[in-house]
Amino acid sequence: MAVYKTRRPTRTVHVCWGQNDVTIGGMSPVRVQSMTNTATADVEASVNQVLALSRAGSELVRLTVNTPEAARAVVRIREKLDAAGCDVPLVGDFHYNGHKLLTEVGECAQALSKYRINPGNVGKGERGMENFARMIEVALRYEKPVRIGVNGGSLDPEILAQMLEANRAKGMPETPSEVQLHAMVASALQSARQAEALGLPADRIVLSAKVSGVEGLISVYRELSASCDYALHLGLTEAGIGTKGVVASAASMGVLLAEGIGDTIRVSITPMPGAARTEEVRVAQELLQTMGLRAFSPLVVSCPGCGRTSSSLFQELAARTQRYLVDMTPVWREKASGFENMTVAVMGCVVNGPGESRHANIGISLPGNGESPVAPVFADGEKIATIKGESGDAESIMGRFEELINEYVLSHYAKNK
Repeated sequence: MAVYKTRRPTRTVHVCWGQNDVTIGGMSPVRVQSMTNTATADVEASVNQVLALSRAGSELVRLTVNTPEAARAVVRIREKLDAAGCDVPLVGDFHYNGHKLLTEVGECAQALSKYRINPGNVGKGERGMENFARMIEVALRYEKPVRIGVNGGSLDPEILAQMLEANRAKGMPETPSEVQLHAMVASALQSARQAEALGLPADRIVLSAKVSGVEGLISVYRELSASCDYALHLGLTEAGIGTKGVVASAASMGVLLAEGIGDTIRVSITPMPGAARTEEVRVAQELLQTMGLRAFSPLVVSCPGCGRTSSSLFQELAARTQRYLVDMTPVWREKASGFENMTVAVMGCVVNGPGESRHANIGISLPGNGESPVAPVFADGEKIATIKGESGDAESIMGRFEELINEYVLSHYAKNK
């Protein structure tokens, strides 16, 4: 937990709905956020996805609010979520016409728990300042926090042009890319100070400055963190698909989190075809858990396999065990406490299998090539069972191991034992 203790202090922001008060910043846990990819005007589809994201562990869910129909739909989405017993705070994502939607559909402004404003997309010059002010006025009226989110792809062109010209006048000491990162920080801070001048308290402001490059993200957030004490939302925008998106997000946000920077995170990966939207929530949770910042669900320790592993049984068992732990987490949460920190080992041969299994809370060591067809199961360093190995039925091995995991959780972590 050393990383958590070194987090840089920021102001605490409260994002509420009903009795659910999600605290951001200060010494609160780093929060996991996600965003729907449904058309917000499609109420049923949006409700179902918000429910899925919330059940997966997303503590805030953002919705696109881009049309009057979408704004009105937000109200019905909130009502249906409340009826389903889901009090996850909803964040409205506004670009270009947010000032109109928030003022013209007041019930939408009330139903949302937080607004996201991109200062590069509110308009230019005096018109942009007026539009920004209208959105802040709504936030004040309904006592809502605001995330001021600057994106590299939609940066205020006037600020960028001014800083590029100043760089040229100095003889180009920095590259245009470096100037752009400084401009993002300047834009975020300028907008935050404008919001404060309009009356929005600093403890209702969250800042973000997203780019799609790993080094750029690290650089911009280091500068932003050193320049203010606003709560910060981390995310590598347009991270990509598959392993590229996961690795890039972890590489960039992992560095920042290790330096104590970041109060909420979102992993903006493109879902694989057919994959659930909840994948981004799981990746964010695993990033935080791997770094020792939070615990969400037991994790599997498993070997990669080698010439000694004679079948795919250990791969199948590792995958199934991981799914089982995720599926059982909401069930165990009702009955047990502290199980989220548990590790489960699935090893494929005698070399490291028994040792790693003994070091885990509970683990199984499957037989490798030429080894005796038995699979010992260890709990807290002691052998508690032996399951028939490769010569046996894979389904029965998996089923028995799941039973032993469940028994371990209920006997070691049960509430009111």
